Amino acid sequence: MSDRIYLLPEEGNMYKANLHCHTVLSDGHLTSEEVKAAYMEQGYQIVAFTDHRMYQWHKNLCDADFLALAAMEVDINEHFKVSGDFSRVKTYHINLYDAIPEQFVEEKQKDLLPERRYHDTDYINDYIVKMKEYGFFACYNHPYWSLQNYDDYKNLRGFWGMEIYNHGCEHDGLYGFNPQSYDEMLRLGNRLFCVATDDNHNQLPFGNPLCDSFGGFVMVKAQSLTYEAVIKALLHGEFYSSMGPEIYSMSVKDDVLEIETSPVEKIYVMMSGRNCYKKVAEPGKTVTNAVFELDGTEEYIRIQIRDGQGRYACSNAYEMRGTVPVLRTYDLPES
Repeated sequence: MSDRIYLLPEEGNMYKANLHCHTVLSDGHLTSEEVKAAYMEQGYQIVAFTDHRMYQWHKNLCDADFLALAAMEVDINEHFKVSGDFSRVKTYHINLYDAIPEQFVEEKQKDLLPERRYHDTDYINDYIVKMKEYGFFACYNHPYWSLQNYDDYKNLRGFWGMEIYNHGCEHDGLYGFNPQSYDEMLRLGNRLFCVATDDNHNQLPFGNPLCDSFGGFVMVKAQSLTYEAVIKALLHGEFYSSMGPEIYSMSVKDDVLEIETSPVEKIYVMMSGRNCYKKVAEPGKTVTNAVFELDGTEEYIRIQIRDGQGRYACSNAYEMRGTVPVLRTYDLPES
């Protein structure tokens, strides 16, 4: 009998995180303190403050119950085709998360912004490498909102992850959920992690149906709510993304994949081809677990579930070595 392989660690605690957030330092409408209070009230323990073109670590907000991650969001825009109409401009938006905010402090106060070289993918990839040397790991954001297609992102390399869901973009035009873009990257062999985020600007008050907070998040399995432990979990892919549903466990033993979730309508296992494993509830009912036999042809697997409100949760993609799932680790240069 083989040992059970857990796709999320057995030990540790689950922490709820928003990895895309804007404040009054850029185009958000709340202070960092107001963001902390609002998100903690909704059960979050982690927020990455990703203000536009402005690196910041709100270390003063960190305590035993809350962790502020140092970060920023940068952009590389195509030249305007219609003067003044940004709604038609293609753009790369990239979140940079700082794994080591207490190092390279002087360098991080200088200009970290990329050059405006939209069609130069080699330059963009080199920029990501340069940022890694300072301890940043990069997330490719909202490709649909950015008006991008396969040709725009197929040659991107070196990214830690990409957004599979962006709550603000969902409000903008029902284009927040991008599983096709993620699968296209995976089919190219680009084993990115996937994240769900808010991208909140809080122009509208809490409770308004178009408020852009509390809609996309990741659940991080870490040993403790410390900067080092949470960053380690993120770099190791020890998290899943969600709009609401919960994934309690994912494990493999003797070539059998077992999944346990909150009550949902659908549990799917996506893979490299068009085939997938699936369990679907009868009308008006829910399911909370599924068991699937792996046959070694999957190449990669990722779990995707959907509840009765149309909300999804997604695991990261696991490389298959035969019937053994392996999750990559995103390595940063040694400091």
